[in-house]
Amino acid sequence: MKIGIVGGGVGGLTTALLLRKQGHEVTIFEKEEQLGGRLAFVKHGNFKIDEGPTIVLLPDMLLEILELAGIAKDDIQLIPCDPLYQIHYGDGTSFTKYKDEQKHLAEIEEVFPGEGAGYKKFLEVMKTRFALGKSAFLEKQFSSGKDFWTVENVKTLSKLKAYQSIHSMLDSFFSEEKLKQAYSLQTLYIGGNPLNTPAMYALVPYSEHAHGIYYLHGGYASLVEILKQKLVEEGITIKLSESVDHLIIKQNQVKGIQTNYGTYEFNAVVVNGDYPSMESLLPEIKRKEKSYTPSSGCVLLYMGLNKRYEDAPIHQFFLGGDFEKNMKEIFEEKVIPTDPAYYTFNPSVIDHTLAPNGKSVLYTLVPVPSGSHIDWSIEKENVKERILHSMEARGFPGVKDAIEWIEIRSPLEAKQSGLYEGGSFGIAPTLFQSGVFRPQIKRNNVRNLYAVGASVHPGGGIPIVLQGAKLLAQVIEKDMLELQEKRESEDVWAKR
Repeated sequence: MKIGIVGGGVGGLTTALLLRKQGHEVTIFEKEEQLGGRLAFVKHGNFKIDEGPTIVLLPDMLLEILELAGIAKDDIQLIPCDPLYQIHYGDGTSFTKYKDEQKHLAEIEEVFPGEGAGYKKFLEVMKTRFALGKSAFLEKQFSSGKDFWTVENVKTLSKLKAYQSIHSMLDSFFSEEKLKQAYSLQTLYIGGNPLNTPAMYALVPYSEHAHGIYYLHGGYASLVEILKQKLVEEGITIKLSESVDHLIIKQNQVKGIQTNYGTYEFNAVVVNGDYPSMESLLPEIKRKEKSYTPSSGCVLLYMGLNKRYEDAPIHQFFLGGDFEKNMKEIFEEKVIPTDPAYYTFNPSVIDHTLAPNGKSVLYTLVPVPSGSHIDWSIEKENVKERILHSMEARGFPGVKDAIEWIEIRSPLEAKQSGLYEGGSFGIAPTLFQSGVFRPQIKRNNVRNLYAVGASVHPGGGIPIVLQGAKLLAQVIEKDMLELQEKRESEDVWAKR
């Protein structure tokens, strides 16, 4: 079959390789000059740093799916992060997370005396819930409601406490508010509010301890070059700087695509992009007029420094004095936080290939509201100054004077690049945008039209998007087999 893929993000690239393994002829269309989507580098001279994802989670899932796509595990150099990361609270308290259970228990008892038993209970309960959630939701796609609303799934949802927020679910394990923050802030990885994101997403902080946090040598975005080399090796056609104007739909079936260069016929089309953008590619009669809640946005500072902060961990979180107020300002009031939390990524502490000798790169992410109601052309500079001032006081002394290069991006640039409402992580992981409520892999009202990406089930994060690509390839294989059987049956009846 001839299959076209609209968008060259990591989901589209992995899908292409998996479909090629099935014997399909695949063509990728990417509107930008390079592949990778949000998995890219920001570069300046001899400085380079990851533009988007930085924390490698679920390493086994990542490596297994890439291996299915034809990439050897030895080609991916993962470096374990230990400690996992540090959290700095507004009152000056710091808490370090470790992969080693006994070391981490000792840290809990030192910083939060008496909370160790709750942590052990958390690990025990979440081990069971992780296995349940992975099997019931991450490894299944839901083409229709009946696929999701089974008796077994309803039981699983109850066991995962899906009706609770992750923050309130943690009441069962911890009494210290700061510890609850430490095990709910991970929803910010996917643009969700830690105070009301469903409890099923507690699988993320559990996974950090169970499976570890890793760094991909050379930067996470170096995965794109590995994928590209395999695409070329497999004979997959790649068309860069070619944007898709619309999909060609005839008799309720996708027949091809129209780009700024011409028309292409395909037996099936996969759209890899921020899901709501798919609607604009369809004829109006086929569009689903539905509003989505976007994820949070980010102000991102990319820096090249004339020094290294050798004592600063690769990953750190700096929280403000009132975490609940911070989250309310971002997700409810939709205003720039008065005392913002932020995350810092200091990869040069373990990877000297990203900057000239003796120098380093540094990345700071500040969660802010998505949407276009804030004038980011002005406000991003204000946010930059406040954050750099805080960084100097809380962990990176002299950082302002050390800056040789700095680049700032905001929800304005995110929206201009095609991200829904300027949200950095696809649509938000709310209860009614998860599982069966999330956009699905298969578009039921248009035959042979499929989707993959952070806004599509099973969700965001590089390994989860790869899992979506795996599910998609399985669905296409099943659909094509059914089509072949139907044609063979029709041929038999015709001969009779």
